[in-house]
Amino acid sequence: MITVTTMDRTASWASRAPAATPIVFVIDDDISVRESLELLIQASGWEPETFTSGQDFLARGRVAVPHCLVLDLTLPGLSGLDLQRRVAERTDMPIIFISGHADIPMSVQAMKAGAIEFLTKPFAEQVLLDAIERALERSRRALEDGAHLKALQDRYASLTPREREVMALVASGLLNKQVGGELGISEITVKAHRGQVMRKMQADSLPALVHMVARLGPGVPSADLLCA
Repeated sequence: MITVTTMDRTASWASRAPAATPIVFVIDDDISVRESLELLIQASGWEPETFTSGQDFLARGRVAVPHCLVLDLTLPGLSGLDLQRRVAERTDMPIIFISGHADIPMSVQAMKAGAIEFLTKPFAEQVLLDAIERALERSRRALEDGAHLKALQDRYASLTPREREVMALVASGLLNKQVGGELGISEITVKAHRGQVMRKMQADSLPALVHMVARLGPGVPSADLLCA
């Protein structure tokens, strides 16, 4: 049984995410554990959501605020490790495992698959709260990174096909004259397209544009393909 201690973490989180209360999902088939964790999470300034099974959790839609999952290893239906595999692509939702017994092989498997922590019941409240805070901070960074990438993809989508070609060649290190030679257009036209690319991509320098191309990854055609 977990004893609830009132711990005020609201102020520190409010300074980092004033517009959104982080959510802590709890999946455990033991009602006493769910209720205790719910009170502890509420007292810490976060929003708890509890579930009795992995299937119930999977029916819950994704959220756009920092969040994490406190997950029991042994569950009816989907096990904790099975659920971890099902949500592996959700990099914005770190997982903290809790278990009623120390199982070293399973704990190693869970940690290798990316779990933040593996705690054996009964565990100290502070240890769990520290793990939750780390998990929520990781979630916040992942959400910010995802939002930044989406904005970058939207800006790239606004480019014309010719501007995308110019962008790829310029980012590969070619001079305007060389880009013109590759595309069969004048250097003046290349400069005009390059200016539009810099404006639409909101790049204030060539190194910034190169970084954007790298960040976009496979979605941007390479200079090698254009020159082939």
